[in-house]
Amino acid sequence: MTTVQETAAVRYGMWVLCPVLGAAAVWGLKLAAGWITTLKWFPFQGVFELITDIPEPWATIAALGAGALIGFVFTLIWAAEMMSVEVSHDQVTLRKDDKSFTFGRNEVESAFADGKQLVLLSPSGAELARETSDLSAGKLEAAFTGQGYRWRDADPFANDYRMWVEHTPELPPDVNALFAARKKAFSHHEQEEAAELAREIRKRGVFVRDEKKRQYYRCER
Repeated sequence: MTTVQETAAVRYGMWVLCPVLGAAAVWGLKLAAGWITTLKWFPFQGVFELITDIPEPWATIAALGAGALIGFVFTLIWAAEMMSVEVSHDQVTLRKDDKSFTFGRNEVESAFADGKQLVLLSPSGAELARETSDLSAGKLEAAFTGQGYRWRDADPFANDYRMWVEHTPELPPDVNALFAARKKAFSHHEQEEAAELAREIRKRGVFVRDEKKRQYYRCER
């Protein structure tokens, strides 16, 4: 079995690095607060004036604590976006955000990278999975071909996608509703919600591809 995942330095180091960088950034703003209050054109003057009124050492403690907390929250979001891929002769398993998706050998006809997304195709051409990650396409290709799976250079169905618009006549009302919900999720930067809605759409035989903030679809043949 071959496992593709972020390096240990990234997986463990980010829990230290992000809070430290967050603390340093907010502490830097705290140090610059006095100077910023002299720039009347600078926004949020009230916030920086409040910071300058906080006595030491509480101002420094608060800045470091708030920055570390911001960094920790960023780390949680980053960790949720990470994915690991396990490829064996018998099956393929994708693990992401406490979710696991497993596909048997006979279910997976091929795989390819579409930008930052790993896509698995069935023998009928249906998409089994389309998941976003920062994993190296080269390492993914080596993992799949090393276990005897077919790796494609590009999406063989790229020309079948059409741009989705509200109330697309070709699609059932429930699928159109899911697309509309995805559009709303994107507008609120809810990436995981958008990914989950795409999985729900896929269950209905419609496959989603995003390009330049637009949704494209193709239907199962």
